[in-house]
Amino acid sequence: MTSGRRLLLGGILPLLLLTGPCGYRRARLSLPAHIRTLAIPAFHNTSLQYRVEHRFTQAVIEEFLRRTRGIRITADPQHADAVLIGDIRALTSRGVLLDEMGRVRVYEIAITIGVTVRDLTRNAILLDVPRFVFRGEYEIPEGPESLFAEEGPALDRIAREFARSLVSLLLSGA
Repeated sequence: MTSGRRLLLGGILPLLLLTGPCGYRRARLSLPAHIRTLAIPAFHNTSLQYRVEHRFTQAVIEEFLRRTRGIRITADPQHADAVLIGDIRALTSRGVLLDEMGRVRVYEIAITIGVTVRDLTRNAILLDVPRFVFRGEYEIPEGPESLFAEEGPALDRIAREFARSLVSLLLSGA
């Protein structure tokens, strides 16, 4: 056996085995083991913002698909072990920064969403958060005509942030 191989087997390999994990663990799915299919129907929208529920529903579905492997996603609660119900309760937009001419240049969007996850097999509530509040800002580069052009991408960013937070909460079991 060469000295390089002896060093590897005798010194470095045991060191790597001892220090490898360093306290880190893979996150495990905290949903009960019997849940194999999760229904995510379109979120309800009681805000006055047109079609915002589609952005948030889609963001949550995409985040679940990206971060989980053993759970199938469907829109139909009849064919699921659990259902995630989302309710967009409020969406507000307000100017937060003015330019030297007194025109609003930066807007803040705040959205309030209620979320309930129900185990349909055991008829139990797994998660009930009545007020998720997310905020995001967007800048208006030129005149008021670009207000709506910038609001859509800002809502998409907030939807993705919400989806990441919600899925993390469900997967961590916190």
